Amino acid sequence: MTLIFSGNDYKYEIEGIMKLFIPAARFKHIFSDSFTAEDDHVVVGVHEEQDAVLLFVTVCYLGKSNRREQRLSKDDGSDRELILSRMLFDIMSGITGIVPKWGVMTGVRPVKRVNKYIDAGLSKDEMRDLFKREYYCSAEKFDIAYRTAMIQRRIMPTVTDDSFSLYVNIPFCPTRCSYCSFISQTIDSGKKLIPDYIRLICREIEYTAQISKDLGLKLDTVYFGGGTPTSIEAGQLSRIMQTIERSFDMSGVREYTVEAGRADTVTREKLETVKANGCTRISVNPQTLNDSVLRAIGRRHTSAQFFEAYDLARKLGFKHINTDIIAGLPTDTPESFNTTIEGLIALAPENITVHTLSIKRAADLNHAEDKQTVLKNPTGIMVDRASELLTENAYSPYYLYRQKNMLENLENIGWCRQGEESLYNIFIMEEIQTILAVGAGASSKLVDRKGARLERIFNYKHPLEYIKHFDYMLEKKKEIVDFYAEKK
Repeated sequence: MTLIFSGNDYKYEIEGIMKLFIPAARFKHIFSDSFTAEDDHVVVGVHEEQDAVLLFVTVCYLGKSNRREQRLSKDDGSDRELILSRMLFDIMSGITGIVPKWGVMTGVRPVKRVNKYIDAGLSKDEMRDLFKREYYCSAEKFDIAYRTAMIQRRIMPTVTDDSFSLYVNIPFCPTRCSYCSFISQTIDSGKKLIPDYIRLICREIEYTAQISKDLGLKLDTVYFGGGTPTSIEAGQLSRIMQTIERSFDMSGVREYTVEAGRADTVTREKLETVKANGCTRISVNPQTLNDSVLRAIGRRHTSAQFFEAYDLARKLGFKHINTDIIAGLPTDTPESFNTTIEGLIALAPENITVHTLSIKRAADLNHAEDKQTVLKNPTGIMVDRASELLTENAYSPYYLYRQKNMLENLENIGWCRQGEESLYNIFIMEEIQTILAVGAGASSKLVDRKGARLERIFNYKHPLEYIKHFDYMLEKKKEIVDFYAEKK
């Protein structure tokens, strides 16, 4: 399909709206005031007239055509992009019969918008009406965002301007899952790189620690992600964690998470190692308790192995465990997904994170023969059932975010028992605290709340690039110093 922009460059938002109705699609873009299109196309126009501005959207799709337009006075300060998005949404809903529950809200962080309106003094009812009127957001999705915001507002005031979190990226996995688009390598293909990677990430930790010390910043939380951090050996994990212990003042750390994401990487030695080195929270992620679905997505472990890993973590004294699952996986059904949810609730983990499958461009699933079958999976039924069961069993939503190409335009939600929220997940999703990140593919996020500034510093994505260009990458970390100098 071709997207044609006349008198505007609203590419990002308009393409986002189209993907609500045609997921995992690729679009051709034309920026021109004169155009011809014979195949399926969308024209989004902003035309200046003598006394007004004409906004219009024309759609030709599936043999159907429709047009909407609206004139504004030249001094009208209305959000033109939002008006055009609503026009397109109305037309595509009429043609396809699809009515996405988040409406025209295509952003990653809808809860930030709720928090903004709470700060502005709006009541819950006023916000619900505004979300419906302005963004076509359903009452159901607004309510889940509002519940999330109310939990976060107990925690956000505990963040100080001189605090930060440390993210450590271990970009290795036993195998690559079909839905994965993260920058990671299998242990087999990356084995030769791992010793150099461990050596250099420890250097980066030391360098980052010195910068934070010079700036007077205080470490608040630590988070090991990936990849699968427990893919590497226990001794290698210990070396990284001990480097952190030596390099940073750990006295104020409130949370220390290590993702032990895949059951086939979990051993007693690794769990004892991370616990001995200060880890207070782990993730053991089944994604599903259906073995046939695990095989379909390329995970080389069984649900029985997950239960064994979870039980081992409890026996070793881990009191805060998260479990991740994904709604909409290939070959999964509402019935087997329901079994997964009920199975996890029976274990009573402190956190259950319910992801919606997102078919990313770089994922193997995006090129699979059964992609269209996956796109038709009744994912909304699964997500609704998860929300219902988790609420009934005293779990509450504490962070929420969305991604491109999510099935049915849904969301990812972290659920927790009362008082068991992951601080790091809230901080990074709501962008209220600086995250200093180390490792290949890691992205530091520098936050100045008072100045309403946010800047990112990206490390090289792939382990080999990270190793080859390590010294240059360290030089880029001086941008942290520059950011805080401007902040002062």
